[in-house]
Amino acid sequence: MQLRFVGCGDAFGSGGRLNTCFHVSGRQANFLIDCGASALPALKRLEIERSDIDLILITHFHGDHFAGLPFFLLDAQFSRRTRPLTIAGPQGIERRLREVMEALFEHSSTTKQRFEVDVVELAPEQSRTFGAVTVTPYPVVHGESGGPFLAYRVEAEGRTLAYSADTEWTETLIPLAHGADLFIAEAYMYEKVVKNHLSLKTLEQHLPAIGAKRLVLTHMSDDMLSRLDMLPYMAAEDGMVVVF
Repeated sequence: MQLRFVGCGDAFGSGGRLNTCFHVSGRQANFLIDCGASALPALKRLEIERSDIDLILITHFHGDHFAGLPFFLLDAQFSRRTRPLTIAGPQGIERRLREVMEALFEHSSTTKQRFEVDVVELAPEQSRTFGAVTVTPYPVVHGESGGPFLAYRVEAEGRTLAYSADTEWTETLIPLAHGADLFIAEAYMYEKVVKNHLSLKTLEQHLPAIGAKRLVLTHMSDDMLSRLDMLPYMAAEDGMVVVF
């Protein structure tokens, strides 16, 4: 199993990083976690075959995690994709997807697709299996607009991946990432506590309880990016591959 950071930036492109989009692939699994506005050109630049992607997991409805879906779907339509695609995310995802399609490309939400698209709502702490991938969502805290907000624990091919999504500290991050082979955690700030976001110093206090085997930091502001040389943790970069 490997994960490629198609994009790992914050909403403001700090450090020139692209919006959040992770590609996970293995012998059977092939899926995305989040699909930010810059996802499609980034996938093309990395020569990731979009037609092989079976599943897209969306953590919440902010543009840097969600707004790439209309571009992805229209590209699939015009490239004559035939493989079915599942899009799964928080409650309301079907309505939100229709709204963003119409906002960006009028009438696109009513265009008949050449391929089957299944849009699935995920409920907190209720596991769902999609082919070789089992997903358990956990509720996280990221403000009042753009939610509900979910973090994901994903099991596939004998490996466990956890992703915090965007969130301030919440105790649900412990069962989310406990013992995971790979924990991708937001570290928006280094030390300063910012509402709805996670700082590295806050995260560090809980790492022993989390007990993940490997940690990668993502969604970093300029405050964090200026300190990368002094950090003992791996920090995501666009295009970086992690095998786990």
